[in-house]
Amino acid sequence: MRNIQNRAGNVSNPVMPAFLALQGGQYATRMETAHPVKQSFLVFKNNRYLTVPTESIALFQIRYDSPLIICFDRQEYFVNYSLEQIQQLLSPLQFYRVNRQCLVNFKAIREVEHYFARKLLVKLSVTFSEKLIVSKEKATSFLGWMENR
Repeated sequence: MRNIQNRAGNVSNPVMPAFLALQGGQYATRMETAHPVKQSFLVFKNNRYLTVPTESIALFQIRYDSPLIICFDRQEYFVNYSLEQIQQLLSPLQFYRVNRQCLVNFKAIREVEHYFARKLLVKLSVTFSEKLIVSKEKATSFLGWMENR
């Protein structure tokens, strides 16, 4: 990042926000100096270690008290991170924490419907056994995230 000299002759090195997204009712800002976004996850399945690219992940879900990666090709892998840690490692422009159980990729969202009591029902492009509900508290934030990507 280059230094900028203002009219008074002072030199400053501004940190420009890479993006600004409304998430969970608060603005989340990732600065250019922040850690890079995780590109893949190392997983263990069938006595083998595999890398799963982030762009192939449809969503993260808590199952049996452990985070599970569900890919667009319907493969499933358990991962050794908490959902909070995963959320910090990924781009908030690409992934959104829909509820306490799920972190969803924007590319996996097929459509969103109004649900009871101002909640939202998210329908995915991958088969998902549970209803993915956005609370009324997060509904405005979620729609803003979808609109402003």
